[in-house]
Amino acid sequence: MPPAQPEGEPAPADGVLPVEAWGEFGSRPFGLYVHVPFCTTRCGYCDFNTYTAQELGDEVGAGRASYAEAAIAEIRFAREVLGHRDVKIDTIFFGGGTPTLLKAADLGAILASAAAEFGLADDVEITTEANPDSVALWDLEELRTAGFNRISFGMQSSVDHVLRTLDRTHDPLRVPAVVDWARQAGFDQVSLDLIYGTPGESLADWDASVEAALACQPDHVSAYSLIVEPGTALARRVRRGELPMPDEDDLADKYLAVDERMSRAGLEWYEVSNWATSPDHWCRHNLLYWTGGHWWGVGPGAHSHVGGVRWWNVKHPAAYAERLAAGVSPALAREVLGYRDRRVERVMLEIRLVEGLPVSALDADGRGQVARLVDEGLVTLVSERLILTQRGRLLADAVVRDLT
Repeated sequence: MPPAQPEGEPAPADGVLPVEAWGEFGSRPFGLYVHVPFCTTRCGYCDFNTYTAQELGDEVGAGRASYAEAAIAEIRFAREVLGHRDVKIDTIFFGGGTPTLLKAADLGAILASAAAEFGLADDVEITTEANPDSVALWDLEELRTAGFNRISFGMQSSVDHVLRTLDRTHDPLRVPAVVDWARQAGFDQVSLDLIYGTPGESLADWDASVEAALACQPDHVSAYSLIVEPGTALARRVRRGELPMPDEDDLADKYLAVDERMSRAGLEWYEVSNWATSPDHWCRHNLLYWTGGHWWGVGPGAHSHVGGVRWWNVKHPAAYAERLAAGVSPALAREVLGYRDRRVERVMLEIRLVEGLPVSALDADGRGQVARLVDEGLVTLVSERLILTQRGRLLADAVVRDLT
């Protein structure tokens, strides 16, 4: 089952934001996240808010066919809530789930609605995630015509037994094909997602996956360590002793291996788990998250943030559609972040970036840790900004604890 929602105060039915939210809105980039909660099968490691057709059954409003209508209704609702501020959208990201399980025409209709309601920045970045086996050349051509200019394929691994352990269904030979199709379709940027640390994955397996990804000549690569999330099928297999927990030393070795190989191939890190061929190919939507921007999350279970106010939608697609059909907010609950919460989040996120964290963002206790962290080789201090070293990236969570 998808994870439980966080706690918070009830969200108002009209979606109206507290006065304090408006002080910053418009001063930072504004993005739209569209959550598409459908998957063909559920991967054993995934704890995202996603559903297969079998799980949804025949519930009214829960299926793929009606999803675009509900998402468009929320975009219109968002415009009503934010309507007295004329702020164009800088980035749009369709995630999931598997967004490309929807028809390309439906994804295009959602995108067109966002453009009509808010307007798009001239250099807008519009991304969709896709599984390698969820698109063909004509789908990609239709998406490109609709305005999508960036695509991120969930490659995860190039090794069959690793993909099987992850419950991924695509043939690894499909990855270079879809990357080539995306280029033919005219996408400006192509990204590949990798996962390392799967039980049974050797260092040679991981090296093979990294080499296979680089052979596709992507503009951007994300590589994340496998996390065994509570409540997932993978967690149950680990608990039963069928699979071992990922080993921390193994994860560190694989991170160092991918970082070194990316650098040799001309892709430099700009966030702990992300590499790109140039700053032009950094994922601007994720940068919006990491630097305290504002975004509206569309879809079941989607999270939003505007001016220190965070809220999240009801999780089930049927409940989501029902609320929008009734003309009320799909938000379940919200929280207003205090000064300390926002400062801690800033430290947690910005320290992960290649541009680093200003020392001025730290409180007195955090500033008192800087010299020691520099001496221990975890950070460097450049123009009063803290930047993680490679060793510091391996121990980023510990660095954050020291600084907060």
